[in-house]
Amino acid sequence: MLSTIWEKLNVFPDVSIPLGTPVEKFVNFLEVNFEIVFDIIFNITSTTIVAFDDFLNWLPWTVFILIIVLIGTFFQSFKSGLLYGFFMFLVGSFGLWEEMMITIAVILTAVIISIFIGIPIGIMMAMNKAFSVIMRPILDAMQTMPSFVYLIPVIFFFPLGNVPAVFATIIYAVPPVIRLTELGIRNVDREVTESAESFGSSRVQMLTKVQLPQAVPTIMAGVNQTTMMALAMAVIASMVGAGGLGEQVLIAINRIDIALGFEAGISIVFLAIIIDRVTAGIGNRFQRSEEG
Repeated sequence: MLSTIWEKLNVFPDVSIPLGTPVEKFVNFLEVNFEIVFDIIFNITSTTIVAFDDFLNWLPWTVFILIIVLIGTFFQSFKSGLLYGFFMFLVGSFGLWEEMMITIAVILTAVIISIFIGIPIGIMMAMNKAFSVIMRPILDAMQTMPSFVYLIPVIFFFPLGNVPAVFATIIYAVPPVIRLTELGIRNVDREVTESAESFGSSRVQMLTKVQLPQAVPTIMAGVNQTTMMALAMAVIASMVGAGGLGEQVLIAINRIDIALGFEAGISIVFLAIIIDRVTAGIGNRFQRSEEG
């Protein structure tokens, strides 16, 4: 008797809750009824990526490296600038210069869109607790969902290439800038906001002249994390046709080409170091200007 009950308890009941089915129907609904919208988004995004890529390839390699050195010097130090320039030279010596330009173009597009989406949402979350409560589990899901899952809906809406890679990257990378924008605004010193209120500042004036300037260092930390996460998607995005360094890593995996895999991989590392240090330097400058 007890063994029979135990056996029944060990067998999962024949219950099916197909949560994926309504999601699939919703995606099909969007694809059928909003085809024109997705075509417009595709054309705008594709044009932006091509414009960035054309401009970066138009710049002579010497000018590009000089710009990197100057940026590194301005936001870090002269030694750091020289090191970043050397990193770029190494990537060119691997024969991956054009691939690096494509990767930068995709990352720039994804990060710019993420900032335009993320900062307003972060502001709304800081201003409205109910909206914040709704958004937090959504952001948790966006950050914890396996990044490969994002590739499925985007290739449903867009042809294979850099555009679906950008939108898969946005879904994965936008949560940090949203969270840290909210955090930055919420953490503004209460005495500062009360002083602004006592002088008759409106809600818009409070946001634009007090809260956002005070929150800029924290927001820049969010931009830094968003940019790093966008770069982390480079290899995964290559699975939906994105070009660049991630594609070279994928090719190396398919061919078991250790040399190409190392060179493409270390090139991504070099980009990550430069982006991380420069964006952190921008945040530090804002921090010092606020303290000054």
